[in-house]
Amino acid sequence: MSDEVTPPEMSALRYRILTRVAHTAYFFIKGMTIGVRAACFDDQGRIFLVRHSYIPGWHMPGGGVERGETVRQALKKELREEGNLELTAPAELIHVYFNSRTSKRDHVVFFRCRVRQTAPRLRDREIVESGFFALDALPAGTTSATLRRLKELSGAADYDELW
Repeated sequence: MSDEVTPPEMSALRYRILTRVAHTAYFFIKGMTIGVRAACFDDQGRIFLVRHSYIPGWHMPGGGVERGETVRQALKKELREEGNLELTAPAELIHVYFNSRTSKRDHVVFFRCRVRQTAPRLRDREIVESGFFALDALPAGTTSATLRRLKELSGAADYDELW
């Protein structure tokens, strides 16, 4: 038996745990303090959501802003990586939230976007499922943060300061 273990040879649970630990360590070591997240709507008014391998629930696409990268550059990169999405209009800056669950210094810059998908997003190690959903037919497991952001966008709730 080889000492090297590849993801297909690991149990699904062990792989998720190791991925989550690596993801957390990566951001702790790098000292991530800012990220982007976007409510991405297609021309039918459906929202694009992703389900990651390392954290439960359906989320809006997003991720960390790297050194030397602007928030808009990070947004475009994350939309491309997580959904094969491209903007069809300028992204609208909605709000900046404090995300105390990630660290005592993390903030999320939240955008509303009009997008089109250039190709279906295939499953990989990070994104296990994705798609566009009607606002009245969101998938089971849509995160509470996603639901709160949608209420804020619709005007049904005031914008919070916390993610």
